[in-house]
Amino acid sequence: MQFDLDVTSRRVVVLGTPGGARRAVARFQRSGATVTFVVDGALPDASRRLSTVRYAAQPDVADTPSLLRLIGPAWLVVLVDAAPAVQQRVRELAGHLRLMTVDEAPAEPGGRVVLVGGGPGRTNLLTLEAVEVLAGADVVFYDRLAPSTDLADLAPAAELVDVGKSPYHHTVDQRTIEERMIARARDGETVVRLKGGDPFVFGRGGEEMRACLDAGVPVRVVPGISSAVAVPGACGIPVTHRGLSHAFTVISGHQRPSTAELEALARLGGTIVLLMGIVNLEQIVAGLQRAGLAPSTPAAVVERGYSDSQRSTFTTVGELAADARRLQISSPAVVVIGEVVSVAPQLDEAAHVLDVLPRWGDDTFAAAAGDGAGEG
Repeated sequence: MQFDLDVTSRRVVVLGTPGGARRAVARFQRSGATVTFVVDGALPDASRRLSTVRYAAQPDVADTPSLLRLIGPAWLVVLVDAAPAVQQRVRELAGHLRLMTVDEAPAEPGGRVVLVGGGPGRTNLLTLEAVEVLAGADVVFYDRLAPSTDLADLAPAAELVDVGKSPYHHTVDQRTIEERMIARARDGETVVRLKGGDPFVFGRGGEEMRACLDAGVPVRVVPGISSAVAVPGACGIPVTHRGLSHAFTVISGHQRPSTAELEALARLGGTIVLLMGIVNLEQIVAGLQRAGLAPSTPAAVVERGYSDSQRSTFTTVGELAADARRLQISSPAVVVIGEVVSVAPQLDEAAHVLDVLPRWGDDTFAAAAGDGAGEG
């Protein structure tokens, strides 16, 4: 059970095993309580203890003076998975002392990694399973494009570690991220790797899954809504549309596509969705035109999709690069190229009903950008 109580500077005593009570202890400690953890079993090694938590061995059920010394100063007593006889005796003593007590289910065994797709950035676009996994996390490694505004509430017992990446600047390199995830899982913790979009769409989720499997660490994936589809939809652009496009191709602009790849895209037709394309946009657009894509082909960019500062910009392939420079378009952004872009004005009012589309102004009719660091 979780309480919406202000426990700042309050004395909270938690009784349970090191594994089962670990999240309750962490949650109350991060909420500002003065926590005493009465441990059923061997006390954790010093390296595994939270620095501001007092640890005490659980007394024998018949040792009433010791039990009273532990719970007497408390404002709240939390019973997790201590021995049943101890729990019963503590309830009796707490009743005499008029102390609040609460039962809490023990945390599930850890020792695993969950790769979670956070969607295009809004907390309310997380899947139900993503919210459930975050609530049970011991540590969350999150990226720049992941929904992080409400992360402390979504993962109340977790240590939050920012490993965010931006183009050509990685605060923590990929190898180190993988090593940290594996080490924490081997310590018996539930590790969540939270990414923007979907873990397997330019999010290096496949690499992280393979690293965990090679290390013998259990790993699973919770998919997320990909920005490649969701962000164009935020301004009324469908990536497919009957009579206009029956296919769409998602490409990464982080590295310049080869001439053969650009020629194949131009021949294929349909819709092109470009992520991470701001740096190489001019070269990509020029290459598509050399490959035969008409300069008059509609194009659009959606910057900061689903945020309060979302900006939708419309142009043509021929003007795309110049307009991007003129408007100083920046990532995170998604570029859409194809006839489906022409559908967007017809969907303007429908998008307004969804409260995701800023009003189109004269300054929004220009060109493109790229999604900053993939989908996570």
